[in-house]
Amino acid sequence: MLDELSDLDSASQAQLLHALPDGEGVPAAGAIASRVISLTTLDVEQEVRRGRFRSDLYYRINGVCLRLPPLRERGEDIPALVEFLLAKHASQMSRPHPALRPESLQTLINFSWPGNIRELENVLRKIVALGDERFAMSELQDAPAGIAKQESTAPQRYSLKAAARAASREAERELILEALARTRWNRKRAAQELQISYKSLLCKLKQIGIEESEANWKVGERNA
Repeated sequence: MLDELSDLDSASQAQLLHALPDGEGVPAAGAIASRVISLTTLDVEQEVRRGRFRSDLYYRINGVCLRLPPLRERGEDIPALVEFLLAKHASQMSRPHPALRPESLQTLINFSWPGNIRELENVLRKIVALGDERFAMSELQDAPAGIAKQESTAPQRYSLKAAARAASREAERELILEALARTRWNRKRAAQELQISYKSLLCKLKQIGIEESEANWKVGERNA
């Protein structure tokens, strides 16, 4: 499986073309004997027209082409994806399987999902890690990218500094939640992994909406 095939440079495209059998006669020495699946998020036909992708390679790999619409165009698939991903991360983290409120599920269906399924999975991972959907859902509703499909797409202006700060906070939150998940909510071990003091971690937990008493409750729940 070749992921993001359109990112190959011209030399690599030429090598791949030589390695793929053309379906006629005896395959050349060194040709790939396996079935090849290629993935890309770009419109390869457009890349061919722009001269950034070899047309002969495109027609060589374009035997059976499946075009998967972005998640925002497949709202009917979201409930099944939500159930699958919640179960997956609950099992991986040894956490309870959360049941979303109907209004939360509707918010997920209406969201535009610029990051497609990876963004959806990140939100659901947070819900499992926190044990409460409220924070993750409120963050989703407040995000500039979280424009519901029904809403107007009028242009908006955002400060570059504000965007950088938001991205930094989001990255920090992700690292903290992942460390807590790995350590099964042992905050002292998580602080060691993050190379910060225990006191600093408690402060940051409050900043991302997890009070110390709530974290203690979560640890107690896990040990019960």
